Amino acid sequence: MQLEGAVALITGAGSGIGRALAQELSRRGCRLLLLGRRAGELNNTRQMLVRPDLAECLPLDLADSEQRGLLAGKVAALTSHLDLLINNAGVVAAGDFATQPEQDWRTMIEVNLLAPMVITQAVLPLLKASGQGRVVNVGSMFGDIAFPCFAAYSASKFALRGWSEALRRELAGDGIGVTYCAPRGTRTAAADGFARYVQAFRMTLDTPEAVAAHLVAGIAREARDIYPMGPERLFALIQRLFPRLIDRGVIGQFRTARQRMEP
Repeated sequence: MQLEGAVALITGAGSGIGRALAQELSRRGCRLLLLGRRAGELNNTRQMLVRPDLAECLPLDLADSEQRGLLAGKVAALTSHLDLLINNAGVVAAGDFATQPEQDWRTMIEVNLLAPMVITQAVLPLLKASGQGRVVNVGSMFGDIAFPCFAAYSASKFALRGWSEALRRELAGDGIGVTYCAPRGTRTAAADGFARYVQAFRMTLDTPEAVAAHLVAGIAREARDIYPMGPERLFALIQRLFPRLIDRGVIGQFRTARQRMEP
């Protein structure tokens, strides 16, 4: 995919992977539409870019259906076409399924699944007008290998992966590509919210910059799926072929993590 001069919309661009993606794509010569909840954070991202003059900020809360409904008009007012849509925004709440509040589940489904679906549908005409349109859905390794204490989050990412596959097949005739990305744990503000689980499970966390560089390289080559370069790629394959092996490994890991979390 030709990135220089491409128009890209990035959700969750105010911090973490979204900010790093904006910086990487700016270096590649993209014109950027930065979407996020907080105007101040979006402006900070914009000022960090190589070409801040080629970026526009769109403050919008993806958890609010009314605000989501305004997006298509806002984007259409800024560009006649869209080459790249990166559905990056996401939320995560960890905890025992038996006691986790229902509202946590609803928020994760709303932001991690419904928002990308609604946004993609809204900007499809602009993607079709591009001639090289591509939808990039940023999921998680938890969308391949579900983890205890992340049941609802895993469900939202499994669903995102399934929707990505269906959408890819449906839009192939329209010349729109779909890429699904599955980063492993990343050092972001979201990860700070479940730090005790990171420590208990001994999770390896990548930097947002490393994740963004890997994702953009995959986008440039129009990859179908983008997975980490480490052992997680192999684990995802084993999950599909021999799921009981992953069951045993994760259950054992969970027991050890439980012991570490005991007071």
